[in-house]
Amino acid sequence: MARPKKNGNDLTATNLLHSLRCRGGSAPLHTIYFSNVAIQSLLEQNLVKVKNTGCGFVLELIEQT
Repeated sequence: MARPKKNGNDLTATNLLHSLRCRGGSAPLHTIYFSNVAIQSLLEQNLVKVKNTGCGFVLELIEQT
């Protein structure tokens, strides 16, 4: 049986999620070189959030409990 195809945006979002996990769960938004579509996809799935630190924005993983 054939696997369902994933589009490029899903794969890019998955790579971004993996990158955040490798960085300890968060990264300054200006250091992330992924597309806005990938970031928006993770935001819509409630997997990450954007936090304003006062000195810039940070993309953080949302802890799943």
